Amino acid sequence: MFDVSFVSAKGQVTIPAEMRRQLGVKEGDKVVFINNGKQIIIENAAMAAIRELQEAFTGEAERLGLKDEADVAAMMKEIRREMWEERRGDYA
Repeated sequence: MFDVSFVSAKGQVTIPAEMRRQLGVKEGDKVVFINNGKQIIIENAAMAAIRELQEAFTGEAERLGLKDEADVAAMMKEIRREMWEERRGDYA
């Protein structure tokens, strides 16, 4: 699918309504332009950031030995306990 838009004197381009819907962008949202060497890709900036984080964390659960949500909850509880002790001292 493609659509045509014009570039204004200020370099602004209107993203067609159907493309905005597909990207999940609305007024005030940010978009990113990605040059992959062959094309310029426009993407919802928030979704691009989430994807980057997901890619950065790929394999971390396995590396940390986390098998399910209970393991994650236990790890978070331990991290919070360590942070509390670091800030306040162990009063238990």
